[in-house]
Amino acid sequence: MQSVFALVGLTSSQGLALLVCVAVFATVMSVALPMLSGNELKSRMKAVALEREEVRARERARMSIEKERGRKGSVRQAENKGLAAAVVEKFNLKNALADEKTVGKLRIAGYRGQRPLTLFLFTRATLPLLFFVLAAAYIFGAGLLLDRPFVMRGAVCIFVAYFGFYLPNIFISNKASKRKQSISRAWPDALDLTLICVESGLTIEAAFRRVSDEIGIQSVPLAEELVLVCAELSYLQERKTAYENLFLRTGIDDVRSVSTALIQAERYGTPLGQALRTLSQESRDNRMNNAEKKAAALPPKLTVPMIIFFLPVLFAVIIGPAIIQIMHTT
Repeated sequence: MQSVFALVGLTSSQGLALLVCVAVFATVMSVALPMLSGNELKSRMKAVALEREEVRARERARMSIEKERGRKGSVRQAENKGLAAAVVEKFNLKNALADEKTVGKLRIAGYRGQRPLTLFLFTRATLPLLFFVLAAAYIFGAGLLLDRPFVMRGAVCIFVAYFGFYLPNIFISNKASKRKQSISRAWPDALDLTLICVESGLTIEAAFRRVSDEIGIQSVPLAEELVLVCAELSYLQERKTAYENLFLRTGIDDVRSVSTALIQAERYGTPLGQALRTLSQESRDNRMNNAEKKAAALPPKLTVPMIIFFLPVLFAVIIGPAIIQIMHTT
């Protein structure tokens, strides 16, 4: 240890003090980081509570035309204060870049409301310009690709700008896929809990509220969606709309089946327990089938890594001693 300290130009006491400082810093960081990270479930539930209050305010305002106009005017004034909203409104980006599919993708990714759509359109409009300026400054200013013709360097800048234009779409798609995967994994368990609550005598709203408290440990997005369903069932005029919105916000086929069963139970008075039991078993079977498909796809995927990484090492271990003996004998 003293030789190591001597190599870096430190005495034994200085080196020991340095090690103590590093150990104290690592201890403090290990204790402080979990506290600073926060609780994702609590933050998401706070956001859902705010959205639930928005649903309540919107449905109350809809009953009165004057209040509805006043609320729309206040929302419009609040949106016009931001830079992103001003750019989107000035260049009319909603008609140029947004459609129903865009709103649906944002909803499935967990971004609801007008502000996420505004920020999404603003980033799609500004990122290509930013990426083009950075690429041009790096290529023409820093002297990159000097041996290439001017047309090729300009094409590289355009390609980088094109990538910046589609980068928000890639981010939203990845966010939506992760969210759908989290909901799909926890959905069969949520149906089982809902079935237990319904058969014990609770209403569907109370069942969803109870399940949202329990399922948040396994899937925060699913707990968030169930809380929103409870809010919409309480304040929307038609309960059918709340069940349909659940599928639109998730985009999962199993959720659509459950939404259809709930709508039929509300309309025709059919027993809900048997339908939930059947759908829960189907969701669990689908989850098992997906796991089996991934397991069956592993051998072809592992063939190339085994050939590249494992076989050379195996050959070296087997043939290496023989080669060393031959070299010593010769």
